[in-house]
Amino acid sequence: MTPALPQASDILAALGQAVFAWDIASDAIVWGEQVSAIFPGIPAERLATGAEFARLIEPAQSMRTAALAQTSAVHGADGTPYRVEYGVRMSAADPMVWIEETGRWFAGPDGRPVRAIGSVRINNERHARDEELTKLARLDPLTGELNRSHLIAALAEAIEETTRFRSTAAFMLVGIDHLARVNEAFGFDVADAVILDVATRIRARLRGGDVLGRFSGNKFGLILKNCTVDDMNVAAERFLAGIRDEVVPTKSGPVSVTASIGAVSVPRYARNADEAVNRAHETLDTAKQRRVGSFAAWRPDAARDAQRRVNIRVTDEIVTALNERRIKLAYEPVVAALSRDCAFHECLVRMDQGEGQVLLAPDIVPVAERLGLIRLVDHRVLELVVAELAAAPDICLSLNISPDTTMDPDWWAGIESLMRAHPGVAERLIVEITETVAIQDIDDVRGFVTRLKNFGSRIAIDDFGAGYTSFRNLRKLGVDIVKIDGAFVQNITRSADDRAFVQTLIDLARRLDIKTVAEWVQDEEAANMLRDWGCDYIQGRLIGLASADRPWGAPPDNVLPAAG
Repeated sequence: MTPALPQASDILAALGQAVFAWDIASDAIVWGEQVSAIFPGIPAERLATGAEFARLIEPAQSMRTAALAQTSAVHGADGTPYRVEYGVRMSAADPMVWIEETGRWFAGPDGRPVRAIGSVRINNERHARDEELTKLARLDPLTGELNRSHLIAALAEAIEETTRFRSTAAFMLVGIDHLARVNEAFGFDVADAVILDVATRIRARLRGGDVLGRFSGNKFGLILKNCTVDDMNVAAERFLAGIRDEVVPTKSGPVSVTASIGAVSVPRYARNADEAVNRAHETLDTAKQRRVGSFAAWRPDAARDAQRRVNIRVTDEIVTALNERRIKLAYEPVVAALSRDCAFHECLVRMDQGEGQVLLAPDIVPVAERLGLIRLVDHRVLELVVAELAAAPDICLSLNISPDTTMDPDWWAGIESLMRAHPGVAERLIVEITETVAIQDIDDVRGFVTRLKNFGSRIAIDDFGAGYTSFRNLRKLGVDIVKIDGAFVQNITRSADDRAFVQTLIDLARRLDIKTVAEWVQDEEAANMLRDWGCDYIQGRLIGLASADRPWGAPPDNVLPAAG
């Protein structure tokens, strides 16, 4: 038997739809029988006219009429299609029913809508999915707090409010201390548990209206509204205590954590979101350097601001000098302690500013390292040194490279290319790395040393004694020369402790067949003591300070192209 076809109204009701005809001129709406299934509990009189129905609509009552107005009239029997989505409920206490309305409207002689027909259907599932997607786009998936982009947007809005209403707020960055150690010791899942627990503790201590977001992996951003400087200090201690006073329970056992906080008062010390973030970040770094688990608030600092202006100026000057090839070398002699014959020259970077003005290495290198320009400077110095070695086959030169450059693949590519292009140069090149670099990752540095020695170059450890490198590590690295930190050498004639320290270093180095250089040698008395102790080489004021004059004659004819 062929089944009977249900009534159209039954089909529409089963699909959660209802049809209507709207006489816009009179504002009367006529609904199909299935309307009660779509809008249960809503009296018929509230649906009878466009005006009454509009009062049930959220977020804006004018949404239906606006949908018609936003489409261009199409004259004829087919009318003009339109579509609109909105929510319907009787009161704020009732659940929202999300509606998708599609239909066509028909224009009168003046082109304005006079009649519409269409259908409405319940669309709660789709709206819920849209809300979930919107939520995911706004929130950090681990903590459920605002993600970084929406945190910054909320910060910008908060600063605008404080400016408009002449109030005060605070922006804090809370950084979980040593989270990398938790990752290494227990794994990322335990670290995630720590992050989530810290977020929960911070959230529990916020006031209503305050904002919490995840700024980065181990950092949270807090916007504390109506917060004075005194309030900020009290709040920071509340957050720090809440994090440090109880261990975090994890599946791998309890984990003890602390946090550090950097904060800035807005709009007093930060007029926009970027400024607030930068200053909070700066003070967070300050807090961690001073003592982990502490709090620091941003304050104006004339000396710091002056240094930043210098940094900006020097940065611009370094880039310009590189482009204009005004990065130069100065040469400081290193002589044999016994014969005073020159063994090699240490090449020090200089920047020619014109009119006889020169910036020295202490003015250039720290700024270049902080601002990521040192790689370019080291490239250029390498090129200049190789050019000198290629032009003068009887000289030996040393150059210093920064910590970042030791692992720079571009620097390696550059030196390999230069060595192949200039046979015999590598054997007369000494590369100096600081002791602090040597102890950071002994295996990586050993690979660096091995590659250079394979070229035929020698390796020197600079400023030895300032760090904690053991002679066992020196032997493991295979270094050729140890340069004893001048801070110990300059006082050997007056300090018994410095004499004992330097003499011990020299003796141990000689036993390991490592040559020694004493830096900052000031006078003959010190030079004679070093010679008698078996020091191989000396350099410093007694021998001669760095000079731009080449002791071996004219500059090379073919100066290599600038790096970068």
